[in-house]
Amino acid sequence: MKGWQFRWFVLVPETGMLEYYEKEEHKKVQRPRGSVHLAGAVISPSDEDSQTFNVNAANTEIYRLRASDAKERVHWVNRLRAVAEYHSNNIAQNAPPIYRHESRTHSFAQETLPSVNKRPSSYGDLYDNQPSTTVTVRSHHKTVTTVPSPDPLHNVKEVLSQVTDHEEELVDKMEELPSSGHFLNSLDKEILLLKATSKATVLCLEQCMNMLQQQASGVHAGRGLDWSPNMKSRSSTRSSSVSSIIKENLLPLEQQSITVPVNHDDDVSDEHGYTDTDLGGVEEHKSVILHLLSQLKLGMDLTRVVLPTFILEKRSLLEMFADCMAHPDIFAKIPDCTDPESRMLQVVEWYLTSFHAARQGSVAKKPYNPIIGETFHCSWDIPQTLGDDTQSDNIRLTYCAEQVSHHPPISAFYFECPKKNMYVNASIWTKSKFMGMSIGVVMVGKVTLSLVEHNEDYVFSLPSAYARSILTYPWVELGDRVTITCQQTGYAAAIVFHTKPFYGGKLHRVSAEVKNPEGTVICKVNGDWNGTMEFTNTSAGTSKVIDVSKLEIKRKKVRPMSKLGDFESRKLWQHVTNALKLGDIETATEHKRFLEERQREGEKYRKETNTPFAAKYFNKEGDVWVYKKTLKK
Repeated sequence: MKGWQFRWFVLVPETGMLEYYEKEEHKKVQRPRGSVHLAGAVISPSDEDSQTFNVNAANTEIYRLRASDAKERVHWVNRLRAVAEYHSNNIAQNAPPIYRHESRTHSFAQETLPSVNKRPSSYGDLYDNQPSTTVTVRSHHKTVTTVPSPDPLHNVKEVLSQVTDHEEELVDKMEELPSSGHFLNSLDKEILLLKATSKATVLCLEQCMNMLQQQASGVHAGRGLDWSPNMKSRSSTRSSSVSSIIKENLLPLEQQSITVPVNHDDDVSDEHGYTDTDLGGVEEHKSVILHLLSQLKLGMDLTRVVLPTFILEKRSLLEMFADCMAHPDIFAKIPDCTDPESRMLQVVEWYLTSFHAARQGSVAKKPYNPIIGETFHCSWDIPQTLGDDTQSDNIRLTYCAEQVSHHPPISAFYFECPKKNMYVNASIWTKSKFMGMSIGVVMVGKVTLSLVEHNEDYVFSLPSAYARSILTYPWVELGDRVTITCQQTGYAAAIVFHTKPFYGGKLHRVSAEVKNPEGTVICKVNGDWNGTMEFTNTSAGTSKVIDVSKLEIKRKKVRPMSKLGDFESRKLWQHVTNALKLGDIETATEHKRFLEERQREGEKYRKETNTPFAAKYFNKEGDVWVYKKTLKK
């Protein structure tokens, strides 16, 4: 067969298989025409053009493939390499240790390393004869140590460290080239090919070295290896600060850093706050979305599914819950009401005016899934007036949130206002489901607002959120039936967040009824939760209209990045956030994957050592998580 033939390739990450069919529709009715396992495979871009690449399987089979364009090739090569690395590592970890013989290892180090360490003299001639605009490499060899080491691979690590340093220096020099020019520039085809090939070569060497060391040392699967302080590939350098954060969670809990008390006096106003941005061209990402949809089934739980990075908000879910406290002044008025009826009405008003600020705009995007042990702290200063006294101190409202579980993903949070003797405690399990052309997120769990002075607890839940039209222009709406009840007084409210009908209807509609202990409706609410709502007090014969878009949003106060703990949301996700702000989806995905992988390793380690996760600020009481130091305790 001559020339290129179209085939439909399917990558199965779970099994490590790369399969192909003659046509896409054959996937559902026929077995694959061919397949290879990617464990031990080498995936290498071709130097012939920017579209071709080869898959060299361990069983000597070779697939010569051609992507539709250079970007698509990078996408395929990265995914294939990731799967190949994962399954190669699994095999290495489960394989029996290598038979070691001291004299043989010694001879390898003595005979092989000198030839690797020595730079051929022809290199110097090559660089000397090039014009000044060509790439040059500074010589900064490190002499391989000859001191006997208990590690038989010590010298190999030294040499590999030198190789990595040279490769990084080469890449730095290539990036210093002008972006355009007649002779040579940083976007030249050969330069880009050299950069990709050198990086791929070093990565292959590092993977092989990692596998050898795991076998030689018999390290248990799942434990990370830090086999050379000098091994710092470009990606690991970029993620170094994140790495130092996550590695702490891999240690036994008694070795983790002690939690430092949060000082809210260090908080500064978060002037810019969070604002949603457009997704950009959805068409650009449609292939990624379609590929994801092809792997999903109706009603499938998406908790364990890794969603594309481009749909992420630039904040953690823990911070999103804090942003619901957009109007702390309305919240602080609740205990000041003189009777149970007015207090319930004030609770309903605060509840219904909370969602518009946390869910800005109509673009459907999702916050970061918090890492287990991740925390977020902030505060608000609420102006206080007592009669004509305008000099009184502000009322401080504080917020503490922690991700207390990974599977299921449970976020616990706590608001506290000591001056008003009130607090809110909640633990919410976010459960997402695939619903065809939309995704539903159910907030499982209860929120309790406690007024200590009045001995009243208001218990309520949060509405579900739905991302609609995920293939065109995604938009979000709330939909659910929610109740707010106070067992001590007997007052209750029933709230309905209406979803838009398929034909006609309006978006973001909400209606509510508040009943007294006798079951009589005392107040009705109708309107839009992100716009205008009318509150009609049937018992008093009065009504008022609230336009949430005209209410002042009180910005939360947070500590500067320099004073944040390693596991606090903004510091933990800072590299992902910065990359998203620059529109660098690839780098954001890399940092996000790094955090998620470290979390999985930490979970595995705790499971192997039978060590339960110990939350910093919350205790589990039955099915709920309760703050350790509530105002009642």
